[in-house]
Parts: sequence; C-alpha cells; structure tokens
Amino acid sequence: MRIWLVRLMLCGMLVVSSVAISAEEQVSLNFVNADIEEVIKAVSQITKRNFLVDPRVKGSINIVSATPIPASLAYDTLLTALRLQGYAAVESNGVTKVMPEADAKLYIPGIGNKNGNGDKLVTRVFMLHHESAVQLVPILRPLIAPNNIVVAYPNNNALLVTDYASNLKRIEQIVATIDQPNTSAPIVIPVKYASVMDVAQTINRLMLDGSVVATGSTDASQRFMLMADSRTNSLLLSTDSPGRIERVRELVAKLDVKTSAPGNIHVIYLKNAEAAKLALTLRAVLSGDTAATAVASTPPSTSGTPGVAVATNAVPVAGGGIIQADAATNALIITASDAVYNNLRAVVEMLDVRRAQVFVEALIAEVTADKAAEFGIQWQALNGINNPGANVIGGTNFGVAGAGGGNIITAAGNIGTVGQGLNIGIVKGTTTITGLGTVLNLGMLAHFLETDAHANILSTPNLLTLDNEEAKIIIGQNVPFITGSYAQTGAAATATPFQTIERKDVGLTLRIKPQISQGGTVRLQVFQEVSSVQNQTINNAAGVITNKRSLESTVLIEEGQIIVLGGLIQDSVSNGEDKVPLLGDIPLLGNLFRHEARRHTKTNLMVFIRPYVMRDSQEHQGLTQDRYEYLRGEQTKGQFPSRLLLPDIPAPTLPPLGLNAANPQAVVKP
Repeated sequence: MRIWLVRLMLCGMLVVSSVAISAEEQVSLNFVNADIEEVIKAVSQITKRNFLVDPRVKGSINIVSATPIPASLAYDTLLTALRLQGYAAVESNGVTKVMPEADAKLYIPGIGNKNGNGDKLVTRVFMLHHESAVQLVPILRPLIAPNNIVVAYPNNNALLVTDYASNLKRIEQIVATIDQPNTSAPIVIPVKYASVMDVAQTINRLMLDGSVVATGSTDASQRFMLMADSRTNSLLLSTDSPGRIERVRELVAKLDVKTSAPGNIHVIYLKNAEAAKLALTLRAVLSGDTAATAVASTPPSTSGTPGVAVATNAVPVAGGGIIQADAATNALIITASDAVYNNLRAVVEMLDVRRAQVFVEALIAEVTADKAAEFGIQWQALNGINNPGANVIGGTNFGVAGAGGGNIITAAGNIGTVGQGLNIGIVKGTTTITGLGTVLNLGMLAHFLETDAHANILSTPNLLTLDNEEAKIIIGQNVPFITGSYAQTGAAATATPFQTIERKDVGLTLRIKPQISQGGTVRLQVFQEVSSVQNQTINNAAGVITNKRSLESTVLIEEGQIIVLGGLIQDSVSNGEDKVPLLGDIPLLGNLFRHEARRHTKTNLMVFIRPYVMRDSQEHQGLTQDRYEYLRGEQTKGQFPSRLLLPDIPAPTLPPLGLNAANPQAVVKP
C-alpha cells in the first residue's frame, strides 16, 4: 500500500507528493504554523471536498502526524483543529462552510441525527417526560460551549441544543439520567384510633423544630411536608428522605393506639377565633338548629346578661358531643367520640385563621357659595305731626319692621337697627309720637348692601375594623335639646319650674361593616352623617336648629380604589322686590321708590370612600407609621415661637415611632 506524505515546512511551503489518493490510502499530516486557508486547501485535495471559507477565518494551525492515518480521518482532524481556533464547519448542499463558531449555529441544515459524531455542529431536540425543561437549562448551560445554545420550549417541555456532536452524546446521557420519575410521591399513612389533626400537629413539631425551619436549609433531601386529611383520617407525607419516612411511620404507630381515658375529652387552644362564638357555631352545626345558628352569628354579651350563659354552658348536642368554651384561655373543650371530634377539629382548623382588617377612609368635601345684594330708598314725612288739628304724614317703608335690615320706621325708633352695609339718611331733629315716644324725624334712608360668603370644608374620617365586624366613630359634641318644660302656678307658695333635656351627638359619624371577597373586592355597608348647630346667636323659641347631612348605602369597591357614595349639587337663586305702585316703575326715578334684594346660594357636597385591605402586620404597620409621622409633623409646626420676654414652653409631641412615650430614651421593641 502506498503512503502519501504531506508536509508543511517551517518556512510555510506545502509539499504534497501527489497522484490520485484512493480510499484505502493513508496520509501523514505535518503542518507547522501553517495558514488555515492552505491547510483547508490541502485537506480539500485529499478528501475531494469543496470548502467555502469565511473572510473572517484567519490564523495558523499546527498538526503533527507521527504515523500515517487513513485519508478519511483528515477531514475530522481538520474539524478538531478548527474547533481549537474558534471556527466550525457546516456542510450544506455539497459545500463545507468554514466560519466563526458563533455564527455556525445559524447555518446548520435541519436537526442532526443521533449517530453524528466528532466535531460537527449538530442541533438536537430532547423531549422531557418528567422534569421541567426550563429548570434544566441552568444545569446544562455550563456544559455547552459559550457560542452554542440551549433553550427550553415550555409548551411541550422540550430542550433545543446546538453543540458539537461529541458533546451532544454526553448531554444526552445527562438528560436521560435527570429525566426520571419522581420518587418522592406523597405517601398515605392511615390512622385508626387517634385524631389525625392531633397526630399531624405533634409530628410536625417534632420533625420541623430545630431542623429545616431553624437552619433555613433549601436542600431537597431536607424537604418535609405532613398534612392531615380528616375525611379519611389519614396522613399525607411528602419528603425526599427515606429515613424521615420510616421515622414518621414509627411515630404514627406509637401514637395511633387506643386510649384508656374515659370520656374522650379534648382541649383545642384557639389562635385567632373567639372561643365563645366558635362554640355556638359548632353547636349549631351539630344540632342543625337554625335558631342556634342565628344566635351564633350574634356576638355574645359581656354585661352579665343571659346571653353569656348560652355562650358558655356545656349543652349536649346531636351525636353525643359536648362543646364548652373557656373564655379565660380562649380554648374549646370538646367531649365526643373520635369520629365526631375529628370532624369538629377539621372545622376548627379552617375557622381558626387570622382575619383580614379593613382600613376605611371617607372623604367628605363640601363647597358652598352665598352671594346677596340689597338696594332700597325709603322716605318719611313727619313734619307737623305735633301741630294741633289735622296733619298729613306718610312715606315708604320696606323691609321687615322691627328686625332691622334697613326699615325706616324701626330705624327712627332705634338708629342702631339700620343693619349692615352703606346707610345714608336725612334727619330733621326729633318728633314725639303718641304711643311711641320721641323718635328721630328720619326723612330719608338709603340702604346699600352686598355680601359674598364662601365655605370649603373637607373632612376625612377613617376607621379600622376586622372583616365582617361593624365599627363606628363619632367626632363632635353632645348638645342638649329642650324636649319639655313645666312651671308650677296657682296656689303654690313656691314655684318649682323644671325642663326636660335630651342630649344628642352633633358632629361627624361614620359607621361601616366591611366584607372582603376572594378577588379583593370589598362590600361595604356604610352609614355616614355630618351635623352641625346653626348660628346660636339667633334666638329661636322652638330651640336649637341643626343642619344634618346623612347617607346610608351598601356598595362594592376594589381595594385601594375611591368610589363616590353620593352627594348634593344645589343652585338656588332668589329675588325680592318692594316698590310703590306706578312710582317704582318709572325709569331711573323709580329707584327712589323701590327696595330690591337678590340672593344666590350654591352648594356642592360629595362623599367618597376608599378601603384598604390589610392581611398581615406589615401592611397595617406601614399605614400606621405614615399617619403617626404626619401627626408628629403637625405637632412640630405648632410649637410656640420664642419671645424675649416670655418663657419657652414647648408643646407636647408624640415620641418617635418605636420609642416609649413614658421614657423617650427607651426603644420600644415591636
């Protein structure tokens, strides 16, 4: 057999002893610092392959062949040398393309077969049956060349990998080893005699305390989950540790024994629910009494009424069970058979949960504007009223007599009743009138008045309560209202008058009852009232006049959103005119015989509400801190300024949040 020698000398000259090379022939490849293009050209002549070289492929290659090799291996040797230089070859349509490794994955023709080998770039798809393809990507990524790809397709749980054929065989073995059925499927352990709830609680404390919870380990072998199924009275165990499985089985076997204690008395300490209320609910469920159910939904009284006896007395119910509530320790005492107790314990576990709280903020905005204008001229002729004989007197008088506001007759008797505004008059001394006495001889009175009053009121009452619990806040005054009076008269020597008085709250009242839905929607029963006492300087024989704005409704609202509950937009215009017939209608001159008053009142009142749902302590802690710091800031702004002749008296302020109010230096631990 002839041996062809192919050598590349140190000077870079290629020497090829050549004639046609058969498949059985062998070649000796020796390239020292040879240019890549020259080496590719030599391999092309040996293998009869057509190469297309990317212009970015540059550099030199070193290949040393101590012994001749088959000509068919020359191409594989070239691929290995190119891979070491960061280049790859892709075969397509009878042409071998040589290009940088990072771009080669874009030219791979289709999906490679499982028989591919060597340093050829191949794309493979691995279908996973047990493990998640997304979670497997971070594991395989370090095992694949940086320029090649591995991606997951979650829709059919597949992996797409592009890499060299030799490496893909290793990847295939790794994937096959990892993609195995899960051996930690849940195990069902039946319980015959003991309560499955009590057994699960005891074993969880023994297995979790001081191990996974204490160390915070994330090792899969330390994973442990034990749950109770009250319907079948069985335990469901899930763990990756065979030792833990055997230990749980041993504990269950030792705990699941018949008890010799008579009566089957059990004590359940509640964490969140109220024992008295829960006892009523459980009795109602067991007895099926609708009246008992209604009583259970009503909070028991704490004032010594008969309702307390109903809430705490141990009353036998259907099924032979007795349920007693111990308010001192907030515990339930249940005497029942194991089957009844297991059912009750399952109900208690579901009801004894932390209830969410709702913080409701109401926004009551009221904007009012009141504009009024008055203009009038009045005349009065009292000359000759004291002369003997018949005399003619007269004039015009407008407005309310005796109440001020510009009436000329009232002003003549008391000039201080002319009212507000600009008043211009002509006085001609005094005149004595029989029955009235001496009055001013007020010949003319002109009255001009314009008022403009605005009010902008914003009230933001807020209230925090538990889910499905009614809460109420009142901010205002307790005002007395006279409801009756009596004065003793007649032959009584000493009068003993008395009055009956009823006190009522006047101010702002907010009453709510929230109900949280599963999707975050809050159902609110709202009652809101704003009342105030009208100007008390106005004497009213019937008593005090109060202004009242009340609203009662039930609404649905998303948590954290604002919704309008209702309101009032009122626009009132009034015009009053007093004039002398005919004379008051004369243009321009008619103003001398006319009195006119106009009033425009506009009221805008809207009530908004916004609920916040707080399911844990962190949520209400942030809200409390925000309100706390706001109030501290307002107190700081209200400090008295320093004065040279006055002592500095600091106003009290809240301590920083987290400090003790009695000892501000001591930090209060949450």
